[in-house]
Amino acid sequence: MPLKSMVTSKFVTGPDLITRFNNFPAVKLTVNAAKGYSSGQAITALEELAKEELSAKDYQIAWSGQAFEQLQSGSTSGMVFAFGLLMVFLILSAKYERWSLPIGVLMAVPFALFGALLAILLRGLNNDIYFQIGLTMLIALAAKNAILIFEFAVLNRESGQSIIDATLSAAKERLRPIIMTSLAFILGCVPLAIAVGASANSRHSIGTGVIGGMVAATAIAVFFIPMFYYLFEIISSKLSKNKTANQTSQTTAKSPNRKKGR
Repeated sequence: MPLKSMVTSKFVTGPDLITRFNNFPAVKLTVNAAKGYSSGQAITALEELAKEELSAKDYQIAWSGQAFEQLQSGSTSGMVFAFGLLMVFLILSAKYERWSLPIGVLMAVPFALFGALLAILLRGLNNDIYFQIGLTMLIALAAKNAILIFEFAVLNRESGQSIIDATLSAAKERLRPIIMTSLAFILGCVPLAIAVGASANSRHSIGTGVIGGMVAATAIAVFFIPMFYYLFEIISSKLSKNKTANQTSQTTAKSPNRKKGR
């Protein structure tokens, strides 16, 4: 059956390609951040502009490609950081067979975070996804210095030394290895902090954050880590003595009842 017997056709002008996104008619925009601004700032500016201009016209903005991946990964960075702290805590708890010492080891992490944030602030960098990756690395790097001191302090305590002697001896013996390993890692990250060329900004964020965190963890936290061990060991010893005293008093209180029953 000929088509003209059912419909009337005519030629009109129209687009050669109709773009759709999630089955809706869409217009694709490719945007690059201006010099001196991060991709996160560009995304925020576009969202604010879309809220002002498109909401009254029944239009919405949606992300795809690299911007979509950045938004997805940015919302999970806090969860990854918390999960990293939890894993370090559980591993150290299994190693020391105690709950108090791992808390003292993790007390070194805030010093590393302070140094990393101060470093990118002084350099004028942004808190982007690459910097957050560096923060996750700093959990293990900052805990490493504390583990070196705690490990020797625990060995000194097991050999019969007092808490204060074990703490001071461990801090003195482990100072040189901590400084040497920290300097080696800092110098290894210098090429990242001064990188040039393609993807230099991402390497600047990682290198600057890690260097600042390691400098703070080495120069500041190394003076507080022995104090943390001393405090947690004193608290743990007092709790153990109280628990032993309570068990002894309960045993003494039950003994007369048994004799009286006989």
